[in-house]
Amino acid sequence: MSKMPTPDLISIVIATYNRSDALCAVLQSLAAQDDKAFEVIVADDGSRQSEQDLIAQCAERLGLQVCHIWHPDVGFTLARVRNLGVAVACGSYVILLDGDCVVETDFVRRHRELAQPGYVVNGSRVLLSQALTQAVIAGQTTIFGRSYWFWLALRLRGQASKLTGLLRLPDMTSRVQHNFVWKRIRGCNIGVWRTDYVAVNGFDESFVGWGHEDADFILRLHNHGIKRKNGYCATEVYHLWHRQAERQTESKNVAIVNSRIQTAQIEPTIGYRECLDASDVVVHRWG
Repeated sequence: MSKMPTPDLISIVIATYNRSDALCAVLQSLAAQDDKAFEVIVADDGSRQSEQDLIAQCAERLGLQVCHIWHPDVGFTLARVRNLGVAVACGSYVILLDGDCVVETDFVRRHRELAQPGYVVNGSRVLLSQALTQAVIAGQTTIFGRSYWFWLALRLRGQASKLTGLLRLPDMTSRVQHNFVWKRIRGCNIGVWRTDYVAVNGFDESFVGWGHEDADFILRLHNHGIKRKNGYCATEVYHLWHRQAERQTESKNVAIVNSRIQTAQIEPTIGYRECLDASDVVVHRWG
């Protein structure tokens, strides 16, 4: 299932589950990118057929080529679908994105500018209100390519958590986090070289349920010698509102990461290589 990487191509791997309306808003923002040298892979954690059909219709309508990789719904297995998505990716650089994170029109270009050997880029996000989210997924408004005044008005009305979505700061040494720090790790927006992803064997699929598989991934990259570069004021995403996920597994996942902080562990318990021969995966290509 794994492919040889293509230089200069960026693979955007978008995790989703039964939320085609939000995902379509994300795909719409990707279709508007000013850097077109990327591919889109939707890593589907078992969405029902009706949701898959809507994703296909959205891709066709946008004229956006999408590779959709799906496995059966066996619960919250975000780590596994990310590994499955990377397994079919063709790019030498991978951006991990969530299916409820709309991007700005220069998102790919800015990630490309920050990409640097020996570093993983940890992006940030702007949280949107429930009312604004409903307007976006209903097609009543778009939030990418808008002016500063548009966002200022939203911020003053409490519709957006901050104004950094349009602020742009250059690549600079202050972005680099030399030591592992758990704070502000966002799995919904990570840029990583495919070779580094493979070197640490991807995400740990033993993390089941909500929480902290992203911190574990960044920690193991750190143990491998990869430094974290923060993508604030460059690669922000607009995070659509949703109800908070159930977090019964959070304390268990926190304990795993805390125990690994004391070690130099690089390999996950179950990782990327273990998913390459998966027999329960279905791949579609749309657009």
